[in-house]
Amino acid sequence: MADAAPPSKSRDLDKLLLRPGNLVGPTFDPGVQLRDDLQEYARVLVVGAGGLGCELLKDLALSGFKNLEVIDMDRIEVTNLNRQFLFRLEDVGKPKAEVAAKRVMERVSGVNIVPHFCRIEDKDVEFYNDFSIIALGLDSIEARSYINAVACSFLEYDSDDNPREETMKPMVDGGTEGFKGHARVIVPGVTPCFECTIWLFPPQVKFPLCTLAETPRNAAHCIEYAHLIKWDEVHSGQSFDPDNPDHMKWVYDEAVKRAQLFGIPGVTYSLTQGVVKNIIPAIASTNAIISAACTLETLKIASGCSKTLSNYLTYNGVEGLHTKVTEFVKDKDCLVCGPGVLIELDTTVTLKKFIDMLEEDPKVLMTKASITYHGKNLYMQAPPVLEEMTRSNLELPLYDLMDKTPKDVLHATGTINKDDKKSSCLRKLRVVFKGMDGVTDMDMAGGA
Repeated sequence: MADAAPPSKSRDLDKLLLRPGNLVGPTFDPGVQLRDDLQEYARVLVVGAGGLGCELLKDLALSGFKNLEVIDMDRIEVTNLNRQFLFRLEDVGKPKAEVAAKRVMERVSGVNIVPHFCRIEDKDVEFYNDFSIIALGLDSIEARSYINAVACSFLEYDSDDNPREETMKPMVDGGTEGFKGHARVIVPGVTPCFECTIWLFPPQVKFPLCTLAETPRNAAHCIEYAHLIKWDEVHSGQSFDPDNPDHMKWVYDEAVKRAQLFGIPGVTYSLTQGVVKNIIPAIASTNAIISAACTLETLKIASGCSKTLSNYLTYNGVEGLHTKVTEFVKDKDCLVCGPGVLIELDTTVTLKKFIDMLEEDPKVLMTKASITYHGKNLYMQAPPVLEEMTRSNLELPLYDLMDKTPKDVLHATGTINKDDKKSSCLRKLRVVFKGMDGVTDMDMAGGA
């Protein structure tokens, strides 16, 4: 009797990719070629290597994705070890992205994971365009907004303002808070983007300054006093950096003194980090469940083996197990995933004047803007070497820098002030030059 063939390492994946079904996507073409192409050509970027990011890397690697990259700016801390299963005690102090990539590659043969130990803003926008899908494992609204804006910046519209499918950059976003979580699919131009549904996130908790300064009642009050009041008193002119360990340690020490003065217990270093950085409590099992949902959606998008989620899944494990899918509607006037903010200009307007105008435009309100056009840097605020290289463009007419094109799209990266908090932002700007051939009355009608 002949020996039985050894079980395939991709047996479960083959059940999805090698045979037809009733719920498949319109472009699904089952077969070995699809499985091989998925492994060879699909490139997925995982943003975040924390509790959810670790699960995503592992699940994606086990689901047939062989070309993965991960970006995270944090280092491993002791408090991470209870739920971020790829890390060990000897890894404390090392970059999360590098250790996570190394551990998954040790466990899953054939996968290649490239780590990036840096801030998401440190990467050029075109870096993100190299990926088929972007999977988000973040715990920050600001970081989600930035990646969402980057992905939507690649979206192009035709002359009828219909999104061009080949320019869509799909994202799969996951998030957890205790026993609750969500998984969502974002296809710019088709589904609502993050900004379209920003109202889903509750407003950030803010304490009255008079309470912090005069009558603190709990540990969080003492921490925020050190963070918001004492820091500025002692470090006049120096911005607080929540990702700087020395800055965080200073706030913790001051919070301890404040708590002792008022007889308030409970100030710890981990709580200080949680209050200052608005860290959300996480549970390993919730991360695993949400990661599984996100990975399945990533596989659906890449292969077409099933219809994707429409378009927001919520999970609640507080009392039993409850999941619900809600189909939210895209905001047609969204400034991020829409056709772009329309700006009308004379052909004589210089690049410098244009950048100054962005600070005053009510739909943009962006300071310190860097401008790119079709991947070319017209002006960069940083780093200094790029600023010097592009400085000469400031006095040139923008019309000339855009190759005398009557209308086209620019991308501006800069800083916006939202809820009294500065954050990085990327905006798509639809520039139309007045009185030029090829500009119709509809182009000049205004709106986003």
